[in-house]
Amino acid sequence: MPRLAAASLAGTAIEFYDFFVYGTAAALVLGPLFFPTFSPLAGTLAAFGTFAVGFISRPLGSVLFGHIGDRYGRRPVLFASLLLTGLATVLVGCVPSYATLGVTAPLLLLVLRFLQGLGLGGEWGGAVLLTAEHAPAARRGLWASFPQIGPAVGFLLANGVMLALSAGLTDAQFREWGWRVPFWAAGLLAAGGLLLRTSLTETPQFQEITEPARLPLAEVFRGHWRLVLLTAGALAVGYAVFYTVSTWALAYGTERLGVSRTSMLVCIMAAVAVKGAVTPFAAMLGDRYGRRPLCLIGCAATALWMFPMTALLQTAEPLLMFVGFLGAMLAFITMFAVVAAYLPELYEPRVRCTGAAVGYNLAGVLGGALTPIVATALSEGAGPPWGVAAYLTGIALLSLGCFALLPETLPTRTVAEAAEEPAAA
Repeated sequence: MPRLAAASLAGTAIEFYDFFVYGTAAALVLGPLFFPTFSPLAGTLAAFGTFAVGFISRPLGSVLFGHIGDRYGRRPVLFASLLLTGLATVLVGCVPSYATLGVTAPLLLLVLRFLQGLGLGGEWGGAVLLTAEHAPAARRGLWASFPQIGPAVGFLLANGVMLALSAGLTDAQFREWGWRVPFWAAGLLAAGGLLLRTSLTETPQFQEITEPARLPLAEVFRGHWRLVLLTAGALAVGYAVFYTVSTWALAYGTERLGVSRTSMLVCIMAAVAVKGAVTPFAAMLGDRYGRRPLCLIGCAATALWMFPMTALLQTAEPLLMFVGFLGAMLAFITMFAVVAAYLPELYEPRVRCTGAAVGYNLAGVLGGALTPIVATALSEGAGPPWGVAAYLTGIALLSLGCFALLPETLPTRTVAEAAEEPAAA
């Protein structure tokens, strides 16, 4: 299990590095480089529009790779998705700016961002099932949480590289070529990830399937459409909160509040680092007390924290902004630490790769694709962006209602076993 967990964590870290480095670039430089004829606000909105395309393609990736995972095994998904995302990311770093290619430049960005999302849509399902379907039932939440640490590691890698380049280069150098370096580095990371995954074996639960689904997507929507919609609505708040902090707040802090790029990146990265460290501990609570209770607590905490977070952001004081971001990240991970075990448990093994991935990535469209755009529009004007806080609170309440309608998946037997193990030890 440690080897499998390490391989799944490394893969999701690399894939989310690819995905996040684009979001950071969109917040910092893509607007003026690829949409120079727009006003600063319109350029930021346009850059976030290309950012959103990756979320729109993620459900398509979950359908494509979910079909492969349910028909031919989880292992092929892990190789194909990582290769696709890595190549698309490297090519983003090679696209000339608007000054060289004109309107073709942003169109190429759109195509490559679409391919990034397609690959990431398959990665999550494959990585999560690799650990969840190998793990013992009493510790499934813990082992399945390791792919959920990957996004934090990927975010820290992406923003750490951006931070180092931003601090070490002049603004002119950063805008001319510095922002491209993290995209080129994705090629080396992808090669390392593919090498790490060569020794992986197929999951035992897939091997036990005697008759794989011929059309997994058709079976999912015929027998589980309500479950797909509920999980998409339930998880939307996690995406909304994460991308508000990691993408919109970065642009708002640097452009509207006058906070330096370095200070904003450090505040956000510190909060995400704590989130990553807390993930396995929250997952262990899910193994002991159930998945659904932690999800309900996380949603309620998010709804209560959005207005305080906005007030702390508006101070433009790094320490206070960090406290605001940290509260949001802790509420977020209370939910998302357990969903890697929760979603697969909701679906039967023959359609699990498709069902879990489609629900998870539809949530990305609902909560992640439009949030930076909506938040940027709502924060236009004088005064604190209370509209952003109200928007996030509304999404949190929607997700709370969806979680309330979902069943608990952790058997009573497993809860009892998990409670007895520390005493036995």
